[in-house]
Amino acid sequence: MQMKVSGAALERSTVQRPSLFDKCQSFTRAEQLKSAGLYPYFRILSSGQGPEVVHRGKQLIMMGSNNYLGLSTHPAVRQAAKRAVDRYGTGCSGSRLLNGTLDLHQQLEEKLAVYLGKEAAVVWPTGFQANLGIVGALTARNDLVVIDKMDHASIYDGTRLSFATTRKFGHNNLAELESILSKHRGVSALVVVDGVYSMEGDLVDLPGLTDICDRYGAALALDDAHGLGVLGRGGRGTAHHFGLEDQVDILGGTFSKSLGSVGGYAAGDADVINYLKHHARSLMFSASLPPASTAAALAALELLEREPEHIERLWVNTRHFQEGVDALGFETGKQQSPIVPIRVGDEQLTLSVCNRLFEEGVFTSPILYPAVPVGMAMIRTSCMATHTAEHMERALDTFERVGREAGLL
Repeated sequence: MQMKVSGAALERSTVQRPSLFDKCQSFTRAEQLKSAGLYPYFRILSSGQGPEVVHRGKQLIMMGSNNYLGLSTHPAVRQAAKRAVDRYGTGCSGSRLLNGTLDLHQQLEEKLAVYLGKEAAVVWPTGFQANLGIVGALTARNDLVVIDKMDHASIYDGTRLSFATTRKFGHNNLAELESILSKHRGVSALVVVDGVYSMEGDLVDLPGLTDICDRYGAALALDDAHGLGVLGRGGRGTAHHFGLEDQVDILGGTFSKSLGSVGGYAAGDADVINYLKHHARSLMFSASLPPASTAAALAALELLEREPEHIERLWVNTRHFQEGVDALGFETGKQQSPIVPIRVGDEQLTLSVCNRLFEEGVFTSPILYPAVPVGMAMIRTSCMATHTAEHMERALDTFERVGREAGLL
């Protein structure tokens, strides 16, 4: 039997796809890199984020993870997550505002506030959402947001959710920051910076920055994603490292680095945190942090307080690796953290070196534009407390061999 096609259906079938998708069809960069054997992204691992990982049955030294203290695989953290699943299930099925607040969330928030020396804290499902909520909720039309050009992408996106005027200053360029604030006297201003910059591994100039914010009456929010568990007494972060925790209005960060879980937080004055809980859209309209992740972060935080040797081992490994790559002749910049960037410059060469390191058993991350400016491509490496001296030596030997092969040394 022959089917008849209506005129309307025939017309719909001949309509071209909207130009909205043209950019999708013209995006060929990923396929080009795959064809050249240089595609470095979405590598599939079949193991946890330990000092070694498994890719297609092959063991590699992991030098590209943010699991700085190795706590994502710590027995106490694992057990806490398992117990939470047994008691609460796998999810909260709702937002914090409605049915998604557990006693676990409250315990973690209270623990964080005391740990960081603030009156109160609130936790988000991710660190990215925490920055969206902090910036998006606290600033509005007629306000000013000022950010460092090297701030994390989540801070940039937070400014896009705000109706405030946004200004950027050069990385750690406090003269430029002061110039911006001086031109906006009388305007409510929020300065938002990273504590440890995730690509370069350097620190914010917090003493100078707090002085400027104080003189111009600007509020200060510090994203300490890569500082928590790494810097300061007991791993309390960058502000504590400088002894300036009382000068920072909002301490934010994530549990996905040193605490080996997932989730984000903000800590500050009780009235500020209460406002965020009732105005941050990324909190109010997202399902809450799952029980297992909450319990894991809480257990990791408790480990930090009672077992400082994790941080000590991290810094032993960091100094070992940093001194090793410097002695070999690699350019690493001004890093002051377990993040050790290997500067290359050329993107193609960066991808080629990363690929060779991977083939030789070392997992690293290529950092290209727009994460860094054009011409400043680098290989991002990071150390972990659970790396052994043998891991460090094998990694350094591989870097030397591949670096000489590529003409970097």
